[in-house]
Amino acid sequence: MSYDEILILNEDRAKELVNMSEVIEAVEGAFEEYSEGEAKMPPKIYLDLPEFNGDFRAMPAYVSGYAGVKWVNVHPDNKEKSIPTVMAKVILSNPETGENLGCIEGTSLTNYRTGAAGGIASKYLAREDSDTLGLVGLGEQAKTQLMAVSEVFDLKKVLIHDVDESAVKDFMSSIDGFNFEKVSLKKVMSADIVSTTTPVRSPIIKEEWVKPGTHINAIGADAEGKQELEPQLFVQDGVKIVVDDIEQTTHSGEINVAYNEGTIDESDIYANLPDVVAGKKRGRESREEITVFDSTGLAIQDVATAKIVYERAIG
Repeated sequence: MSYDEILILNEDRAKELVNMSEVIEAVEGAFEEYSEGEAKMPPKIYLDLPEFNGDFRAMPAYVSGYAGVKWVNVHPDNKEKSIPTVMAKVILSNPETGENLGCIEGTSLTNYRTGAAGGIASKYLAREDSDTLGLVGLGEQAKTQLMAVSEVFDLKKVLIHDVDESAVKDFMSSIDGFNFEKVSLKKVMSADIVSTTTPVRSPIIKEEWVKPGTHINAIGADAEGKQELEPQLFVQDGVKIVVDDIEQTTHSGEINVAYNEGTIDESDIYANLPDVVAGKKRGRESREEITVFDSTGLAIQDVATAKIVYERAIG
């Protein structure tokens, strides 16, 4: 493509050009590059707009030969307006010359790369014989968590829970090939792997419900003050906390409240996931330990995923 030619892909076309197995491979590679210092990623920037109950985030990165930035919003009230609560665009550039290469609608890409992170974390942190997945919150993020974890594990049962009964029905009717069981919030925690994808600000998962050997993908907390898990869980013996990025998670991830209130400090964080992927830190070390992956979403994930779509689109 010449300098004045920019690829523009809408949501439908971008979604056609991506699949979960490739995204998992790309994101896992991006994690390793980041751990080895081959990728660059400054912290995400937040534009908070409480008057609209929403915010925007700018997420730049250089990884896998591409520079890029994602511009993404989170507006929880959009659900009532039949508009996605999360919408995004990814702009890719040539890192050598600065030429713009493409602008790709990134809503599906965001869902896929977030799911991929949960799948990758489960690969390294869940028990190898895990065969049940619990899903708390049944929006788009839950779908890609299921897609990704099922790429890594042979799931015999999927336990699901949402406070919105219509969300439960929509979820079960939109996905085939899994043995779903609608259960209570407490029962969800009996699964080997649990992914939480809710927007709550007060903990809904009680520490006493989490059994030894469980792996939790804590996905929902993505802004300051949000939390899904009781903070007491993080200070229990045998609990291993793994984050995607320490600076981001202590500001806006699942651990942000516990960290900023002094319940935990950096010494309580075992590792970041990129270092686990790169083999610098061990993943699960016993059947009984409880592992928690705190995901805030990294720009390297977005650029690595957009690369797949871009290169496929240009042939």
